[in-house]
Amino acid sequence: MEEKLKAASNYDKALLQSKELYQYILDTSVYPNEPVPLKELREASASHPRYWMGTAPDAGQLMAMLLKLINAKRTIEIGVFTGYSLLLTALTIPEDGKIIAIDVDREAYEMGFPVIKKAGVENKVDFINSEALRALDDLMENPDNEGSFDFAFVDADKVSYLNYHERLMKLVKVGGLAIYDNTLWRGTVAMPESAVGEKYKEGRNWLIEFNKLLANDARVQICHASIGDGMTICWRLH
Repeated sequence: MEEKLKAASNYDKALLQSKELYQYILDTSVYPNEPVPLKELREASASHPRYWMGTAPDAGQLMAMLLKLINAKRTIEIGVFTGYSLLLTALTIPEDGKIIAIDVDREAYEMGFPVIKKAGVENKVDFINSEALRALDDLMENPDNEGSFDFAFVDADKVSYLNYHERLMKLVKVGGLAIYDNTLWRGTVAMPESAVGEKYKEGRNWLIEFNKLLANDARVQICHASIGDGMTICWRLH
């Protein structure tokens, strides 16, 4: 019962129409394989007033598999919150791996940092307390960073996704992955604007434009996965 209550916050933004089916996925394949530190952080984050901003654990499971498949070592994360996806990445990449983690909210990051430290992976994290566009521009000032990252995960302000993408196409190497979260925006991208609540309209409109751009971007091959709140996986071709 406790786990079912914990899953409620994740289902709030899930695209599946059945809570029972979503709970089945969590109980059958996600929670039994979730590392103990991730479970600890997920449960601690449930008390945060913006708990819904955390990465859904089933989406995290897919991320971990992708990180392993491409043998990712150097990664970027834009939008950290309390650090569920950050910790997941740190647990997955090798000992000498490094994550550039960018967020304006240091307080949320510090809520999760004790769990990251307890897991013994804090040495892999370089947290930058900054607006992401500024931090990415700073990274690009060093020519050694061009095409040097294996993987990027973006879960941040939707209005900036287009600008993040352009910078990541310079920072992520050919053959690397850039993943964007929330790209189906609770299904509103497929709804007429008149049917969308005010709190979702702006994000919906930006994401519709972003999804069109990705679909026509010859630099990447994409997979638009209907997991969590929608996750678009971009494989950089050139």
